[in-house]
Amino acid sequence: MNVSFFQELLTSIAERGRSLLDGTASEDTDGVLRDLAGALLSGRGEATGVALAGKILSIYRQAEDAEKIEFFKFLLDEFTPDQEKITAAAQAYLSQASSQTLLELESAVHSPRQEFFRRLNLAPGATACIVAMRADLIGLLKKAPELAPVDADMKHLLGSWFNRGFLVLHRIDWSTSASTLEKIIEYEAVHEIRGWEDLRRRLDPADRRCFGFFHPSLVDEPLIFVEVALTRDIPQSIQELLGADAGPVGEPARPTTAVFYSISNCQIGLSGISFGNFLIKQVAEDLAKEIPSLKTFVTLSPAPRFAAWLVRLMGTHEGVEETETLGLLEDTSWAAHAENHKKLESVLLPLAAEYFLEAKTSRGRPVDPVARFHLGNGARLEQINWLADKSAKGLRQSHGLMVNYLYDLKDIETNHEAYINDNAIAASKSVHALLKTTERNKKHKNKKRKDPEMPENATVNANE
Repeated sequence: MNVSFFQELLTSIAERGRSLLDGTASEDTDGVLRDLAGALLSGRGEATGVALAGKILSIYRQAEDAEKIEFFKFLLDEFTPDQEKITAAAQAYLSQASSQTLLELESAVHSPRQEFFRRLNLAPGATACIVAMRADLIGLLKKAPELAPVDADMKHLLGSWFNRGFLVLHRIDWSTSASTLEKIIEYEAVHEIRGWEDLRRRLDPADRRCFGFFHPSLVDEPLIFVEVALTRDIPQSIQELLGADAGPVGEPARPTTAVFYSISNCQIGLSGISFGNFLIKQVAEDLAKEIPSLKTFVTLSPAPRFAAWLVRLMGTHEGVEETETLGLLEDTSWAAHAENHKKLESVLLPLAAEYFLEAKTSRGRPVDPVARFHLGNGARLEQINWLADKSAKGLRQSHGLMVNYLYDLKDIETNHEAYINDNAIAASKSVHALLKTTERNKKHKNKKRKDPEMPENATVNANE
């Protein structure tokens, strides 16, 4: 498909449509947006529709946050299903259930906002603009939580437009377009990429791979990407892969392990849309075909909420017995003093096992967002690694702990179904053994604490 040809065609249609528009110049940005939105939904000709959509997006991009909130409130209040039609259609269906009355009921409850956004998507390049618009809305929900129904409509539509079947997996390497490579640097959410040389070290050597999911409507815009290292063993720290003391970069003789050490969601506007499910499985299968010696597929993942959870835990009435040892963490330089390591390791690792296996949200899911991602994709919690990330960020978020999630290709579907249907957490014997060593867990094994889950619209990176 020649994407640029269709973009030029739509642009020419839009230009012709603009000549059909009445004058809309006004200093009242919100008022203009409301008028244009009403005209777009009223159903004029397609050429005018393309021009109207383009005009709305152009004005919206220049609007201030307060004006955007008022615009979204207009969509909430004015583009809503007709309650009388819903009531009549529901009564008709209850009186005589049939395919016809069901269709009429579905038509009555259908949100006009969804049709508005569909028509808005007529404009050239509108899909990317609508994704950015939802990113704005997610940020504005804190100020105006009543806009949640508008977000739900946008999420529903984007979930259809970015269905997994429309996405394409591409390898990203040093020959990939510069615009895409710049975005890899920009969107890297786990381990900061410090310039072009650092990026090249992650893409170019024979023992490194990078893959991304792309959508035809967002040219050169990765939706999610994963960085991989090919090794002989399962790494226990990020320093082994990226640190200054890491070994020489180069393809190991017959690598046996593929390590997914960074996974980043790139588009805030697509938060909550699970196009990343089974991304790792697809990458693992592609790598296995390319390199038959690969037998083990693991992540090296952070635990971004562990430190905050531990603070909450120590503040509860249940408490922890090892408060004196944990007090060592108050010194931000504790990791630089070897005499602290064994004391803290013996305390933190069992508590980390409890964090991953026992601490649950109100929905029965793990409180750790990275764990939810990997377990939901069919992985097994394989190993908790001590002082695996000595960076300031790693020490701040998880006291340096990192986790290996194992993707056993033959068990992925089974683990996924057990997690989704029964909240079952697949974990190794070594992790369960850690849990048994915590005296507090023995005392409180029948008490299930509920930790608040992050909001649905929050941005979650697989390796946050």
